Order: sequence, then structure tokens, then C-alpha cells
Amino acid sequence: MEIVKVSEKIVVSVVIAMLLCYNATACRNSTSATKQVQVPCFFIFGDSLVDNGNNNGILTLARANYQPYGVDFAQGATGRFCNGRTVVDVLAQLLGFSDYIPPFSSATRASLMRGVNFASGASGIRDETGNNLGAHISMNEQVNNFGRVVQLMRRSRSFRGDPNGVQNYLSKCIIYSGLGSNDYLNNYFMTDYYSTSSQFTPEAYATTLLQDYARQLTDLYRLGARKVIVPGIGPIGCIPYELARYKGTAQNPCNEQKNNIINLFNSGLKQLVDTINNGQFPGAKFVYLDSFQGSKDLDKNSKAYGLEVTDQGCCGVGKNNGQITCLPLQTPCENRDKYLFWDSFHPTEVANVILANKAYSSRPNTYAHPINVRQLAAL
Repeated sequence: MEIVKVSEKIVVSVVIAMLLCYNATACRNSTSATKQVQVPCFFIFGDSLVDNGNNNGILTLARANYQPYGVDFAQGATGRFCNGRTVVDVLAQLLGFSDYIPPFSSATRASLMRGVNFASGASGIRDETGNNLGAHISMNEQVNNFGRVVQLMRRSRSFRGDPNGVQNYLSKCIIYSGLGSNDYLNNYFMTDYYSTSSQFTPEAYATTLLQDYARQLTDLYRLGARKVIVPGIGPIGCIPYELARYKGTAQNPCNEQKNNIINLFNSGLKQLVDTINNGQFPGAKFVYLDSFQGSKDLDKNSKAYGLEVTDQGCCGVGKNNGQITCLPLQTPCENRDKYLFWDSFHPTEVANVILANKAYSSRPNTYAHPINVRQLAAL
């Protein structure tokens, strides 16, 4: 199966795309930084926030290849857990790619040179994470799949006879690795199914997660990754799924206890990025994205971004449209560009556009630390 092509022509000026996202309208509408590709390839690791179809053919409840998912996406319900583009789709456009990065499950050999999306809904850093939803491709498996791609590249005609060719090529590429949300949502916080909350204190769990993640990132480095984007976990205590189950206050409906627990991981991940950048991985540059504060900003300053509904899913069932996620053929809200959340767990396309622009163009050491994605690509 060939990779999906973008149906519309992307024409956005360089000046608008390089705004620092102080202007909310520019953030919502900007989708492409230049007409020229800034990096040779883009590889993606993660969960349902960036999965674009890898779960379509496996036995799992974590699937989104049915309507109304993709209602605002040109190719329809491709397996993206969103009404439209995911944050990595927008980042790919900002980096100058004219086509979306294909899922590993359907990528052609010819497309591997541009990059592959290995992400899988329900997956996590830990192998058992997401088992409650069925099959998935854990981060360890995703790294193994990347290793297979690297081996194919080494045997390709492009690098035959050049022992350093693949390494030099990959050193110019962008790697996105967004894991951790499900290690809490579909593991630590699911006490009836998993024992991790009784085995580990919140501090100890964050520590063991970071140790496992550090090993996985080390494996990516050994395989050739040098320019790596590592987002933190968003405010899980504020998603519609959690708001439907937690009795908060009118002033603060969020479950801050859970937010505090995940921020143990976030703070440790930012420190890990600093350690890596201080010489642990020679020749590498890692960028941490503050997904927690970035999402909080969308909620707190929602009017500035043109958002009107920040506590409900656009498509779902029950309180806050968060008790059951979007059902097949369910009619979603009409004004989707006014919603922060598409379903119980995932942001809308408009939120993804804003967050991608923040990652790409924000001032260094704000949303993106220590530099932004545009600067990372230029290294």
C-alpha cells in the first residue's frame, strides 16, 4: 500500500510560520514553514497521540480507523485518533514535507528514506502497558522496528560501499519520541488491572520509567538518532475522561493529585534531556517539549486561541463526553475548531496545530527546551 498523499496544496508564508506563537490566529492556521524540506527524514515513536494507522490491522480496542475519526482529514478515518491532523502531521508540514510520514505497517521500501511512523495506540515505555486494551506495539518493539529499517537502509543501493553513509544521513534527520501517557492511564492509574501502584510509590515509578526510557533512547542513539524531540506528558488530570470520573470544584475540576504524579516523570525527563545534552550522547541534541504547561496554556488562555470548550470531548458519551470515547458513526460536535478535545483523551486538530507551532517556533527554554524544533532542524 502506498503512502497517503496530501490532497490540498500547502502554501503558507515563511514569515507567518516563524512567528513565536504570540498571535493565536497564526498558531492555529500556520501549517508549513517553507517550500523546501529542512531535514531528509522524520521518524516517529509514540502512542495514540501520534499513531496514524499502525493499530488498524491488530486485535485491539485502541483503534480509530472508523468514522467519525478523520472527519476533517482529507483521507478520512486512517487510524489517527483525531478529527484531523495529529501534532506530528503538522510538524512534518512545518518541516517542509509535502506528504505525511507513512505508518510502518504500510510503508513502502521506497518511502523509508523519508521516515516512518512507528507509533501505536495504547503503547507505553513498559511492555505490559496497554494490555488491558489488547494488542499494541510497545516502545521496545518500535525501537526494534527502527533497527530493521536501519538495516534495510544499510543494504540499500544508496549507501552500498559507504560504511558511514547511513549514520551521516540519520544524523541530519528528526526523531520524535512521545511516550509515557499510557504508562499512567493504562497502567499505574488502573489499579484494578495493574499492580504497579502497589509495587511503586509515585516517585519510584517515575524513576523506573525514566530508567527504562533512557535505555530505549540510548538504543535510538546507537542506531543513529542525533536530533531528537522528547515531549513530556500532558495534564492527564484535566482530560474529559478524568473529569467524568473525578469530583473537582468549579474553580478547578482537574484531578491535581494525578497531575502531580505525572509531573514527577516530566521533571525527571527534562533533567534527562539536560544530561544528554551535556555530553552523555556525543554529537546529539535533544529537545524537551513541555506538553503539560503547553496544554494548560490552551485551557487558561482558551479565548485567545479561539477555543470555547476545554472540558468536554467533541465526540463521546456520558459526562463531559468522557465516559466512553467516540463510537462508530457517532455524530460529533459541529464547531470542532472551538474544542480543545476531540474525544475522551485526544486533542482536536486545531489544538494539535497550535501545539506543533509552539514546538516549532517558540522562544528557546519556553515550550521547547533548550531550543525549538526549527533550530534543531537547522543544526
